[in-house]
Amino acid sequence: MDFELRRAREKLEKEQRERKERARLKLESSRKAKEEVRRQREALEAVQRQRRLDAAEAEATASQLAEENALAGRGVEFSRMLVPVSYQGIGDKIKLPPSCFTELSEQGAFDKGPLHFSLTVEAPMGSEIADTRTFRTTHAGVLEFTAEEGFVALPQHCWSNLFPADAPGSDMVRVRYVWLSKGTYAKLQTIEFGFSDIPNHKAVLETSLRKHATLSQDDTLTVNHGALTYHLRVLELKPSSSVSVLETDIEVDIIGPESTENTNQHMLRPLIFGKPENGEVDEGNYMYYKLTLDNDTWNRVSSKDAKIVVNLESQTQDGDIDLYVSRHPLLFPNQHQHMWSSHDLGSKQLVLGAEDQNLGSGTYSVAVYGFKGTSKYKISVFVQDVSTQRLGQHAASSSSSAEVDTVECRNCKRYIPSRTIGLHEAYCSRHNIVCQHAGCGVVLRVEERERHVHCEKCSKAFQREEIEKHMKVFHEPLQCHCGILLEKEKMVQHQSSDCPLRLITCRFCGDMVQAGSCATDARDRFRGLSEHESVCGSRTAPCDSCGRSVMLKDMDIHQVAVHQKN
Repeated sequence: MDFELRRAREKLEKEQRERKERARLKLESSRKAKEEVRRQREALEAVQRQRRLDAAEAEATASQLAEENALAGRGVEFSRMLVPVSYQGIGDKIKLPPSCFTELSEQGAFDKGPLHFSLTVEAPMGSEIADTRTFRTTHAGVLEFTAEEGFVALPQHCWSNLFPADAPGSDMVRVRYVWLSKGTYAKLQTIEFGFSDIPNHKAVLETSLRKHATLSQDDTLTVNHGALTYHLRVLELKPSSSVSVLETDIEVDIIGPESTENTNQHMLRPLIFGKPENGEVDEGNYMYYKLTLDNDTWNRVSSKDAKIVVNLESQTQDGDIDLYVSRHPLLFPNQHQHMWSSHDLGSKQLVLGAEDQNLGSGTYSVAVYGFKGTSKYKISVFVQDVSTQRLGQHAASSSSSAEVDTVECRNCKRYIPSRTIGLHEAYCSRHNIVCQHAGCGVVLRVEERERHVHCEKCSKAFQREEIEKHMKVFHEPLQCHCGILLEKEKMVQHQSSDCPLRLITCRFCGDMVQAGSCATDARDRFRGLSEHESVCGSRTAPCDSCGRSVMLKDMDIHQVAVHQKN
């Protein structure tokens, strides 16, 4: 009996414990569920609160941006986020979609003068680099409204100033209409050496700036002069950090590069008459010098009392160098663009006198070209007095005139005194030989016959060791910067009259500019105008007689047709 009671009591206690445990677990589960609901409610409230804050901040930012746009645009509010693409354009004129034209026109932006825009790179929404990168801002004008919707076409100037080399391709550009004041002062710094050596380099800069509508501080300008390219950094602008350069006169200061180390071989080193300069040049490179021929020296040369001698001594046996000379504005003579040259083996000498039509007072450039190996050299320029030589030549000619009784040698074709002609012919036939090449007729020593050779292409005579260099210099095709391949003589003619990169003096602006290709207008081609002159001559100027605005290239026709002036 007691045993059964004990088992019933244990069973009851066990059931009570299980009920208590289930009740405890149920209470714990209910508590956890309530805690989870509370956490979810708090998280939802936090998200909603953050959204309200973000919306308020975005509204404030939009309001501030609208105020800035209205202030910067003088009442015109225009701002677009566009995808940037590049196009091959010169200057800072961008291309916008047609919808931008409609929006700007509705706000009367075209009545406020030239259109200027600020360009700012912005990362896409949610990008991890949005807060870590510093984005550039520049300014630009507009070329046309023909870009695809959602895109903005940037010329190379704007692209290089906005995007560094490692910029990702997912960036967007915010294009915002701004009003810019006209610039009055600009301070620029050249990155490379040699820009100040360009004759009238400020005029070259002015010609380049004609393709620009704006300037922004910290931007880098690219200036092309012939086949050379220079970069100038904008250090300071007045009256603001971004200005308009349209229809304004700007005072420009240009300073040299910061670094004293010159990595650009296109630099003119001074060369003084009578003072030798030593140097070293590697194969395929140039070393450039400049010298000035003053009026006093030129008067002596033009009166045939003196000559200019450029002497180049090679101090390396294994190497070989060439000599090129040009007169400014051709700053950097080379293999296929020069006025005078010497390709002799070893040391070289150029003698320039009054008979050279390109010679005159002014500044000249001298180039030492490393033809083979690394060569050390010494270069000098001096004035050679020729008055004493002229007296000696006169005396020799007067003495030779007394020898009137002469006979032509049958071998060397020289005129020999008749009293010694027999001995001369006997000696000449044994020791001399006449080159039988057509048009040559050079008298050679018998032992020199094997070294005397003629070029297969131009038939000129050379020593056998010189023919290899002659073939490489004169008959190996050279590539012009415009891409054409020609031999040297044809290349010289091409670069003087046909090359679109050749420098010419514009008949309208007077600057040294690239000729460009043929003018697009048939009438301009008939007039012989280059591509630059066709565009430059399209500018208008008031007629001196009637005051009417006439294009510069039509001014002569206007004077004849309207005012009967010849």
